[in-house]
Amino acid sequence: MGPPGAGKGTQSSQLRERLGVPSISTGDMLREEVRRKSPLGMQAKRHMDKGELVPDAVIIGVIEERLKQPDCARGFVLDGFPRTVPQAEALDRTLAQMGRALEHVVSLTVAREELIKRLSGRRTCRDCGALYHIIFDPPTNVGICNKCNGDLYQRDDDHEDIIASRLDVYDRETAPLLAYYRTRGLLAEVDGTGGRDAILGRILERLEGSGA
Repeated sequence: MGPPGAGKGTQSSQLRERLGVPSISTGDMLREEVRRKSPLGMQAKRHMDKGELVPDAVIIGVIEERLKQPDCARGFVLDGFPRTVPQAEALDRTLAQMGRALEHVVSLTVAREELIKRLSGRRTCRDCGALYHIIFDPPTNVGICNKCNGDLYQRDDDHEDIIASRLDVYDRETAPLLAYYRTRGLLAEVDGTGGRDAILGRILERLEGSGA
């Protein structure tokens, strides 16, 4: 868990490699549907372009299908899901039907000003999807991907006005999940600032301390 720009994708990828289980990003799955211009993608895009959350019914359906895949049998890391209490309750029901249960919830905490700086500077390659940052991780040549020489662009939801809206949505609709998981003893709140390895170390320390 964590607001947009907190580093959920980066840390879920590192946990995937460390734990040997898949990381599942609803954002990536939905963006692929948008790229394909599928009915699901077009429905999701209307909400994503406004900085709104995609409706629960759409997200939950995507997640349920993904968790049934064989590579999730040994476990998985969810990146950015659930985002609302109804989604969390739906996830609990889905896992219960599979004879499984959520084991840990990590929440990355980052100041709002830092989040805006991180998000507004992100650039994505149109061809291969590689990510850059104009301050923290710039490409060798401005506007050109180091890997494939593709064109770099700024996602619609990374403009500052949309970022502010996304953060407001998080505060209003996602933050209540902290209380939901805290009361169940699953929540580990971790400082999301600093280098990626340092943040991963904090996460692993918390998980190991809780018996992971």
